[in-house]
Amino acid sequence: MYDDCSINMSGFSIDDIYVGQTARFSKTVTESDIYTFAGVTGDFNPIHVNKEYAAKTRFGERIAHGMLTASFFSTVLGMMLPGAGAIYLSQNSKFLLPVKIGDTITAQGVVTEINKEKRIFTVETTAFNQRNEVVIKGEAKMMATK
Repeated sequence: MYDDCSINMSGFSIDDIYVGQTARFSKTVTESDIYTFAGVTGDFNPIHVNKEYAAKTRFGERIAHGMLTASFFSTVLGMMLPGAGAIYLSQNSKFLLPVKIGDTITAQGVVTEINKEKRIFTVETTAFNQRNEVVIKGEAKMMATK
């Protein structure tokens, strides 16, 4: 799902970016995604990869790595807003709800502030599930290279 922006392989210049500009990326989290992420990062916490262990936790089942879900912001910012050539300067995130296998997550970025002189802009980052519940809330700083 895309709003004002779609995949942008040429990248927006700072002059093309405006306050309120929005981009979204949606993906259903699979068991394969969780195992692949664990393998890439080395985070094999049993809450993510061990069904029997996870069943005994307060979640009652395995949950996705928080950073797996937060990594969807990288797609929004690196591929859409501003797109190719983007420099990700910072990200803060507050993890509000667990993401479970089968949840469809939409990561959204909304431009809130622009410093054209430095080519830096601020993006409110929000991820929500198929029930429209916010699972992550945060803010990113990005640099447009053009």
